[in-house]
Amino acid sequence: MSGEREHELVELVSAAGTPTGSATVAEAHAAPGRLHRAFSVLLFDAAGRTLLQQRSAAKTRFPSRWANACCGHPAPGEPVATAAVRRLAEELGVRDIELADVGVLVYAAEDPVTGRTEREYDHVLVGRVGASMITKPDPAEVATVRWADPAELLAAEDATAYAPWLSGVLEIALASIAPGAAAVDRDR
Repeated sequence: MSGEREHELVELVSAAGTPTGSATVAEAHAAPGRLHRAFSVLLFDAAGRTLLQQRSAAKTRFPSRWANACCGHPAPGEPVATAAVRRLAEELGVRDIELADVGVLVYAAEDPVTGRTEREYDHVLVGRVGASMITKPDPAEVATVRWADPAELLAAEDATAYAPWLSGVLEIALASIAPGAAAVDRDR
């Protein structure tokens, strides 16, 4: 459950992504936040739509907001793709998927509701799925899911309905589908 995850360790990193130590999830997200490794998974269907999840109201950061298919933190020293595949299975029931690591978004965002802070070195991973692969969203993590047109998401005007990292990771994912994916550094 989300509250138990607050005691798990995350890998602290430098601005270049080099490991510098570890902290609990709660410590890393206490204001002003500590830069740590994270991942965001974006899943696309054959029509080019991306899967969104509405984060559970029980989440300690940005609850009830729409975000990409899955987010999380690898344990210190754990390969990012291994952690991402595990979390996809836990949160959405997605199994047997190949993910491509397509870039990194470095960002900071404060949650006005919970007072927690995100300062993440966020690996962006992309996968292709069919709707039948989303078998069992965990209600402790995911309120609901829906498919969305990426262009409509990038043009959305109600930023408070979405997680603050969504547009940045979506831009990186879309750039990976087209030639020339690159890392993006944002402070928002």
